[in-house]
Amino acid sequence: MGLNKVEKWIPGARWLRGYTGQDAVADVIAGITVGLTVLPQGLAYATLAGLEPQYGLYSAFMGGVVYALLGGCREVTIGPTALLSLMTSRHTGLGGESGPHLAILLCFLAGIVECVMGLLRLGALVDLISTPVTVGFTSATAVIIGASQLKGLLGLKGGGGSGFIATVQTVFTKADQIRPSDAALGICSIGILLLMRKLKDFKTPDNAPRGRRIFGGTLWLIGTSRNALLVFFTSLGAYFAAQSGKAPFILTGTVRSGLPDFGLPPFSTTRADTNGTLVEMDFKDMISELGASIALVPIIAVLGNVAISKAFGGSGIDATRELVALSLSNVLGSFVSSMPVTGSFSRSAVNHASGVRSPIGGVYTGALVLLALGLLTPYFHYIPRAALSAVIISAVIFMIEYEVIRPLWRCSRRELLPGAITFILSLWVGVEIGLLAGVVADLGFLVYRAARPALIVERSETMSGVNYILVRPRYSLLYFPAIEWVRSGISKAVKEHGKAPVVLDCRNLHEFDFTAARGLGDLHKELAASSVSLVLLGPPKEVTTVLKGAINTTISEAPNDAELDRLLQDLLSEHAKNEMKEIVVPLLNGNERAESDDKSQ
Repeated sequence: MGLNKVEKWIPGARWLRGYTGQDAVADVIAGITVGLTVLPQGLAYATLAGLEPQYGLYSAFMGGVVYALLGGCREVTIGPTALLSLMTSRHTGLGGESGPHLAILLCFLAGIVECVMGLLRLGALVDLISTPVTVGFTSATAVIIGASQLKGLLGLKGGGGSGFIATVQTVFTKADQIRPSDAALGICSIGILLLMRKLKDFKTPDNAPRGRRIFGGTLWLIGTSRNALLVFFTSLGAYFAAQSGKAPFILTGTVRSGLPDFGLPPFSTTRADTNGTLVEMDFKDMISELGASIALVPIIAVLGNVAISKAFGGSGIDATRELVALSLSNVLGSFVSSMPVTGSFSRSAVNHASGVRSPIGGVYTGALVLLALGLLTPYFHYIPRAALSAVIISAVIFMIEYEVIRPLWRCSRRELLPGAITFILSLWVGVEIGLLAGVVADLGFLVYRAARPALIVERSETMSGVNYILVRPRYSLLYFPAIEWVRSGISKAVKEHGKAPVVLDCRNLHEFDFTAARGLGDLHKELAASSVSLVLLGPPKEVTTVLKGAINTTISEAPNDAELDRLLQDLLSEHAKNEMKEIVVPLLNGNERAESDDKSQ
């Protein structure tokens, strides 16, 4: 009973139900394995974000503890990612203390926005970003991240700008300054990492001998911890080279040792102006600098975290709980100098493959990161930058999702356009503009579809042989932007097929608004003036309710094909009577006038 009360405030406590020693051992193994992955990645992603390497480790432990208390998916690991690091890097190049301060404040504000989204249950907003747009965005981001690491990979320094175009131009214009030792180390490191990546796919049958299972497990562990192994051995080589007085590689440099200071995120800072003079930035100036990232970073973080949770946890994941867990991971992370964090798909996959039993594995990962901050940071000085660049490039290569192009081309070429717009503009202008343009393009297609619904118009006849014009909207909605289009289509059909009754098939129509009802009433009057009947076939209750409240006239309705046949026969008979009246009445009136003229004479 006590645990039930605790679960109301700390949902993660449910993992303690039936928690055994075997579960704890499995979580320790998974936590350490993920820790061996996050240590080199954290250092690399901090460099990608334009920060000192230790900030990557500051970002790698708080999220695991918070998610263990609040999260709903045992595989998810919270920490720095390449995508959020790239987005953070847009604000860390102003000089002075502004770089880390802006990154920490962005982490705090992203958490606040995520909290608001969770409280208002706005997690569904990420559904506005379609798969092609997501693919275009992540693929462009992977290309940008890979390009941004070319300078570190090749040993180049300086350059104009950090965008994709500027980076590529720098690499080409400074090709003569490439350091052969760094380039050789970087390129070889990528090749080694890609080869070692295959080791984790080594499968050992369950019934294999014990020795083979141990061998297979060792290969898998080597493949999983390949980043840590690469960084360790390249750093070892750089260390011995430095001891002998040589400096073949550009090194990471001094990494601050010890734990980060605990406190509120900075609400003011200093930056360098064009002359290099330090200038104060207050909270308003920092908000102005962060701009759209305050909204975009949380959206991207939520998009990634929910996708990972659903991938591993299935449809039972509570999106609101995930939002709250991610929010507090960022808010509390900002108190320990963290940059924005979210779930990492690659590390979550490692966590899953390591046999994690609960999110408590993230606590062990955080403990390993804290241990590294306390004991290992002096040795991080010797990590070659080319090795860290290789770690990032070999990770983001697999973010380029080119494999979806062929199925999209086969089944829905229209959806390729928003993805292409997102990809091209993200590379050319920026990831924020690219993502926004892709979403707008997608929404534009949705609006166009609502405003110009496809109409199937055909000449048909009932069982008794009554001819009529059947108009069938292809989609289940009919809103105000579309009514003029529908009226025009029906008018063209009458001109083409003659004055036969018009039957609007409403059996699949479930969305109908007031303006569309008024337009349908006007159409009914126009057709009636031309002696053409309008009939609604199988209208659902929602449609008839709106029609009765919107128009004063009554439009004929038929619930099914049999009733349609009877109704059209009645309308045809009534129409024939009206035509007879139009012929007979003038004749009778003419005879009466003739008789009255004779009498007067």
